[in-house]
Amino acid sequence: MTLQLLKYAVAVAEAKNITEASKRVFISQPSLTSAIHELESEMGITIFSRTNKGVTVTNEGDEFLSYARQVLEQAALLEERYKTGETANPIFSVSCQHYSFAVNAFVDVIRTFSGSSYDFTLRETQTHEIIDDVARLKSELGVLYMSRKNEDVISKLLRKNSLSFTPLFTSILHVFISKTNPLAAKEIITLEDLKPFPYLTYEQGDFNSFYYAEEPLTSIDFDCTKNIKVRDRATLFNLLIGLDGYTICSGVISHKLNGENIIAKPLAVDDKMTVGIVTRKNIALSRYAECYIEAIKQHCQLSNVRKTIDK
Repeated sequence: MTLQLLKYAVAVAEAKNITEASKRVFISQPSLTSAIHELESEMGITIFSRTNKGVTVTNEGDEFLSYARQVLEQAALLEERYKTGETANPIFSVSCQHYSFAVNAFVDVIRTFSGSSYDFTLRETQTHEIIDDVARLKSELGVLYMSRKNEDVISKLLRKNSLSFTPLFTSILHVFISKTNPLAAKEIITLEDLKPFPYLTYEQGDFNSFYYAEEPLTSIDFDCTKNIKVRDRATLFNLLIGLDGYTICSGVISHKLNGENIIAKPLAVDDKMTVGIVTRKNIALSRYAECYIEAIKQHCQLSNVRKTIDK
C-alpha cells in the first residue's frame, strides 16, 4: 500500500465515478481501475461497489477511507514541515451549523495561513452531516450545539462514531429578529409574544427529528402555527426581515457578516444551549484546526454571550 493508492481511492470516493476520478488524478481510467483492485486485494476488503451508474462506497470501504484521509492529512503535514524545496498545499475543512462566528474564525485561519495555494473547505450543513463528516474525516472539526433536549441522542451518536465534544460557551436562548420587527423594542421576548410571527428553522433532510434541529426549541414545544424551513443562512435572514419572522438561537451574531438589520433578544424561557467543537478521538489536530479553535474562542468572547449569561 502506498500513499498514491490511498489518494486514488479517496479521489474515486469523492468523484463517485472512475472516469471522472481518473481525470482528477491524471492517470488513465484502466490504470486507476487496476490500482483500486490492487488496493482492495492487498487490504482484503471491497472498498467500492461497481454499478452501471458509477461506484458507491461499501460500509467497510467507508471505514477504510476515513483512515486513508487521516493518513494523507498527516503525510501532507510532514511534507509541509520537513520537505525542502517545495511548499505543500494546506488542506483544512470544517463542518458547522449556521453560525456567523464559525465563519469569522474560518476567515481568520485563511488570513493566518494564506499563501500561493491552499485547499480549505467550510460546510454550513445539517446536524447529522456534521457528525458524519468528522467521523469520516471529510472535516477535521465540527461545530454544533447540545441542550437538555438533544444531549442524550447527540452524545450517543458522538460515542458511536468515536468523537469528542468540547464546549465553547453556554448561553441562554435568544431570538433573532429584524430591527423593524414589532417586537424589536422589547428587552425580553416571551413565547406568547412570538405567536403571531412565522418561525424560521433550518431543514434537516432525512433527519428532521427535533433531536437534530438546529434550534433548541421546535414548533412542538410551544404554540407555533406559522413555520418556514430553509437551507441557508442568507435566506433565513432575508425572511426574518421580509416577513417579520424569527428564529431561536444562542444570540451570537456578527454584524460585519450579517449586517445591522438583524438583532438578538433574550427569550424568556428556562433553558440554555452549549455550543462546542466536535473532533475525532485520539487524533492529533493540525495547526489549522488549532488556529481555528483559538479563533472561534476569541469571536465568542467578543460577543455578548458572557454578558447575557451573567444577567
